[in-house]
Order: sequence, then C-alpha cells, then structure tokens
Amino acid sequence: MTHPAAEDAHHHADVSGGWLRAAVFGAMDGLVTNIALIAGVGGGGIAPRTIVLTGTAGLVAGAISMGLGEFTSVRAQNEQIAAEVAKERRELTKFPEAEAEELARIWERRGLPAELALQVASTLGRDIDEAVRVHAQEELGVDPDDAPSPWVAAGSSFVCFSVGALVPLLPYLLGGTSLWPALAAGGVGLFVAGALISRYTRRRWWASGIRQLLLGAAAAGATYLVGRLIGV
Repeated sequence: MTHPAAEDAHHHADVSGGWLRAAVFGAMDGLVTNIALIAGVGGGGIAPRTIVLTGTAGLVAGAISMGLGEFTSVRAQNEQIAAEVAKERRELTKFPEAEAEELARIWERRGLPAELALQVASTLGRDIDEAVRVHAQEELGVDPDDAPSPWVAAGSSFVCFSVGALVPLLPYLLGGTSLWPALAAGGVGLFVAGALISRYTRRRWWASGIRQLLLGAAAAGATYLVGRLIGV
C-alpha cells in the first residue's frame, strides 16, 4: 500500500489540459492591453466618457480575438497531432518489425539493454492501440489520448481576458474621472495576477507579481508617452 505522503508528493498539476496557458495569457493580455490603451488615450487628454468607451471596445474586441485565436490554434495543433498519430498507426500496421526496432533504439539510448528493449518493443506491438500511444509519446512527445480541448482554451482565454481588461476600467465605471486611479487598479491587478501564477510555477509570489507589474508598467508608460506627444 502506497503511503499517503508519497502519493501527495507524486501528484502533478495538469500541464496539458489546455486551460492554464490560455487563462494566464488571456488575463495578462487583458490587463496589459487595456492598461496600455487607457494610459494612451488618457495621456492624450480625452474625456473620461470617451476613455470608458475606448476601454470597453478594447475589452470586447480583445476577448473575442483571444477566444477565436486560442480555439483556432489549439484545434490546428490537435489536427496536426492526429495526422501524425494516424501516420504512425499506418507504419505500425505495415512495418511492425521496423517500428519495434526504432522504439528499441530509443530505449537503448536511455540505458535499457538492447535485447530487453527489443523484446519489450516487439511485445508491445501486439496491441496496436497501445503501440500507437507509446510510439507517439516516444517519437512525437505527445499523448494522443490527452489532447487539450480547443473549447476549454477558447473559453478560458475569453473569460480571463475580459476580467483582466475590466480591472483598469473599474475606477471610471464607478464614477472616477482621473487616469491615475485606473492605472493604480491595473497595477494592483497585474501584481495579484502574477502572484497567483506563482501557485502553478512554484516561483516566489512577490517576485512573480513584481515581474508582471514591471512589464505592464513598461507598456503603459510607452503608450502614455505616445498619447502625450500626439494629444487630442
């Protein structure tokens, strides 16, 4: 019986489900995009009502773009993997001995004795479905049974971009008329988002938060200067 502590230590986070990368990218993109957008138009001196309109348009357009982009990207990736797996299945059906030797050579390079590697690879080839899965993992680096969902990726990206983009808009939506509370809210959002990401990456929470804050500040600073230079 496995000790509970050992089971907990061996537990890994889901790194291939397709939602985490899309959610992180969506939230950060939403924050940075709308902070920079609001800083740019605010630096140009436009009215608060126009800033709200601009920020809202940026939120809607960006969320739709991110969702569609993630869906298309993940679906294209899955289709490419499916095509390669189908090719591997055909090769295993036509040339089982050659494929077994190829798999055995991979295992030999990892230190398995040549005779044992070939014996295991040949035995594995008797079950075509299992052979396809193992060959895909060893040769392509993918698990054909664990492909990310394009719908999950699209939904995560859409929702998280919307939430991120809403943060710097909140002070204006609550009646504010100054640019600086919006930038401060965006800065807090960036730091919190970076700190939350550290839960999955095992980085120090404050270091991750500061990194995201500095990146967002650089983008906002650049667009603010452009807005000041161009004006209204």
